[in-house]
Amino acid sequence: MATAGETRVAVAANFTEPAKEIATAFRKATGHRAILSFGSSGAFYTQIAHGAPFDVYLSADSERPAKAESEGLAVPKSRFTYATGRLVLYSTKPGLVDAAGGVLKRGGFARIAIADPALAPYGSAAVETMDRLGVTDRLAPRIVKGTSITQAYQFVSTGAADLGFVALSQVAKTKGGSRWVVPAKYHAPIAQQAVILKRGARNPAALAFARFLRGPAARAIIKRYGYGA
Repeated sequence: MATAGETRVAVAANFTEPAKEIATAFRKATGHRAILSFGSSGAFYTQIAHGAPFDVYLSADSERPAKAESEGLAVPKSRFTYATGRLVLYSTKPGLVDAAGGVLKRGGFARIAIADPALAPYGSAAVETMDRLGVTDRLAPRIVKGTSITQAYQFVSTGAADLGFVALSQVAKTKGGSRWVVPAKYHAPIAQQAVILKRGARNPAALAFARFLRGPAARAIIKRYGYGA
């Protein structure tokens, strides 16, 4: 495509795998290239506020994209929800996590991983879930915090933590282990929103990526990874 270009996209860590697939499909469909960077939503916001060269911001929450709009960092009215995240309590150990999350009250583990709630919405959802179950204080000494949901998952997958709260998308294609998909009512909705940043306002590839993210091809990928519409 003669007019093909590229766009730099800041992507919340939980969305790593679907974003890679979407970027591949996007390039095949449009010729444009999406250059993806992955990390915590909070860390990305700080970088964007300090002038980091991103065109599109895919956050794991709605608050930061809204703040980007209100503070003049993003294109007005370009914000939209691209996915609704699901939280899961996961362990590589079969039988450790029961289907109702009772392990959190029962114990029998040394460490539990969560993403830092100050940086990652999935971390906030994990804390809300523990609060609802009345186990936060009891588990506090056992909690290890990752800077992003990716690091929280790494703690669990490598055995540094016995179990942890991760994104369903991270284990959607993983067989074995044990898990509890946390009921959505246990925490505030994880409405993951995207916004076009000022730098991307006149970038055809950035605008095309935002459109593609809302289209049927991307929606099918997102659904496959366990996200809600």
